[in-house]
Amino acid sequence: MGYSSPADLLVLHAVRLLGMADGAAGARRFGLDPAVAEELLLDFQASGWIQRVSFPDISGWALTDAGRAEDVRRLAAELDQTGARPTVATAYADFDQLNKSFLEVIMNWQIRPTRDDSMARNDHSDQAWDERVLDALGGLDHSLHPVCTNLLNALDRFDGYADRFSAALDRADRGDGSWVAGIGVDSCHTVWFQLHEDLLATLNIERGQS
Repeated sequence: MGYSSPADLLVLHAVRLLGMADGAAGARRFGLDPAVAEELLLDFQASGWIQRVSFPDISGWALTDAGRAEDVRRLAAELDQTGARPTVATAYADFDQLNKSFLEVIMNWQIRPTRDDSMARNDHSDQAWDERVLDALGGLDHSLHPVCTNLLNALDRFDGYADRFSAALDRADRGDGSWVAGIGVDSCHTVWFQLHEDLLATLNIERGQS
């Protein structure tokens, strides 16, 4: 295991990774004491780094622009303090190559072209098609583990991504397709998106920037 990040960095960063989170979710993301997470979130609110947002069916904390900038500042300082920047940069380059394949695989899970419609929705009636997609996810799962191991050896806050991806894929292999790209569960897509966001945030790269 690598460097252990302080709780204040982890809680603020959890809000970015989750997009919107309550105290329990923020604490759970990095295995922290919920009471500690709640106290830190109130401190962050007072600093103007997070704000409450609400929708008809969900509410929670979200980063403000100032909070996003503070998260970037803390992550950069951590990289400089630990000397982990080269390791994370190499891992990002390796992940970016895998990401191209992952996006194609997810598209194939959601779309199965027909003779009449090249963008036809995959209704998952073609078992052979879906099995090929799951096999491709299995290959990505195998390739993801060494990337995550290298990250974990530098910073232990990267712990869990590979195991979460494998667990989601296992559920999908056992017949529950929602674990491939489902929203609201820790699906393969959810885990992959969060790891991508984590790498981008850590290196201060905008999504879509090469």
